[in-house]
Amino acid sequence: MKVLKFGGTSVGSPERMKQVAEIISNIKGRKLVVLSAVSGNTNKLVSISEKCEMGDKTSALGLLKELREVFNPFLDQLYEKKELREDTEKYIDQVMDDIEGLIDQPYSPQVNKMMVVQGELISTRMFTNYLKDRGEDVTLLMAQNFMTLDENDEPDMVMIEKKLEHLLSKTTSKVLITQGFITRNAAGGIDNLKRGGSDYSATIIGSVLKSDEIQIWTDIDGMHNNDPRVVEKTFPLAKLSFEEASELAYFGAKVLHPTCIVPAQQFGVPVRIKNTMAPAANGTLISDVSEGGGIKAIAAKDNITAIKIKSSRMVMAYGFMRRVFEIFEMYKTPIDMITTSEIAVSLTIDNNEHLPEIEREISKYGKVEIDKDQTIVCIVGDDIAEKRGLGKQIFKVLDDVPIRMISFGGSRNNISILIDSSHKKTTLQRLNGLFEK
Repeated sequence: MKVLKFGGTSVGSPERMKQVAEIISNIKGRKLVVLSAVSGNTNKLVSISEKCEMGDKTSALGLLKELREVFNPFLDQLYEKKELREDTEKYIDQVMDDIEGLIDQPYSPQVNKMMVVQGELISTRMFTNYLKDRGEDVTLLMAQNFMTLDENDEPDMVMIEKKLEHLLSKTTSKVLITQGFITRNAAGGIDNLKRGGSDYSATIIGSVLKSDEIQIWTDIDGMHNNDPRVVEKTFPLAKLSFEEASELAYFGAKVLHPTCIVPAQQFGVPVRIKNTMAPAANGTLISDVSEGGGIKAIAAKDNITAIKIKSSRMVMAYGFMRRVFEIFEMYKTPIDMITTSEIAVSLTIDNNEHLPEIEREISKYGKVEIDKDQTIVCIVGDDIAEKRGLGKQIFKVLDDVPIRMISFGGSRNNISILIDSSHKKTTLQRLNGLFEK
């Protein structure tokens, strides 16, 4: 069995849905298809939820009316069989009524969670009925019947496998459809896997089923060696190791959500990134097979804040680093990079929500300097840190770019540098020249 995930843009119009149906029909064997909400739907639902939180129910209802109108072209263009169009329309109307009922309730985090998953419920029902209209043998599996989180809000892989295998044993359909993003929490309530959760859903499902391959269908020919929005002449990578893909996803490659590599790597299931606009292209295959050392790709992560703590008395003192890390743990703020010297510690964060509190606490231990609008540039390749002469090449092409921090050796697959964001374009373009050497 293959697990195929299609994102919001892939099902964002009747034409795109029809194209996805053709892609699925051309893939042999049994397939489990994971769908996101129609492009823009989740953002609209988040906006409705925010209006509810502010107590502005009138605006929330206005946004709900706009959302309902999004589906009229799908009803008009997808179905030839009257009963399937009527079933889809009735279901959409029921979901709209459910959302209106949530708007009328007192706002709570659980109301928010129930509201933002409604887009996936609609897209999967529309698409399942469209496949039925085409004469496909298809079954819709509701994600809330098998996707489960444990008490730490992590996927309960054992329970997911048990429930999913049971559901699959009850149908012989060659095509199975389910929702991405949606899950239940340990208390049994409707929950979600956060933004990018459909990728995560697909890799969780593909992993517990030990699928032949997990395919993430998007609108680009796989993961590129550099950011095509900034650099010309980039190219898709044919193969990456799990470690390389994880580094790239975490440090800015937008094609893949960082969390989704974890279950696939744990279970050894290959992941392939494919392009819905060019289905014949091979895409990028991510597996536990490494193609050796050298630079494979470059990614950039923006909106980074650098924090420097300077203290001639404290830095080398026993327990100092522990106390610093405890501050970030207290405010649930992850650290990306860290470097130390005899009198200073520099580190970076990508979430400034609690920056004032963190700065206040750290100031107890020394002088604090903060630089915002920084970018981490991540140079990735298997065993890259062990390749002789590579550091010289990198710093030669960046000889006039001010480098704020360097992380080298923390990972065998990653060399990271911190620069002011104003130098991002120059840095990516210069480093891209290393691929041509």
